[in-house]
Amino acid sequence: MTETTAVHTDLDLLAERVEKAAALVQQLKEEKQRLERDNRTLASRLEQQERALQGQEPTSLMNEIQSLRKEQRLWEGERREVATRIETLVRKLEKLES
Repeated sequence: MTETTAVHTDLDLLAERVEKAAALVQQLKEEKQRLERDNRTLASRLEQQERALQGQEPTSLMNEIQSLRKEQRLWEGERREVATRIETLVRKLEKLES
């Protein structure tokens, strides 16, 4: 293999890695945007719930709080799953780069 061919092959491999990395970065950006939208939606829902809860009976409020806490735990679990997935993708990207 000539030196020119080797350099060309190395450049092709590097270009392929860069394209994969760029696609992964784009995917992560889209995931981040989706999570930010979800976060804004949840914050808005929380505000609505807080307004709706004002002036209600303590028993009713406690039931609503329990429901909201359960929903919060579910969202936190999903958030941890997404974070783990992102970390895994980043590790894969780092392997591609090395």
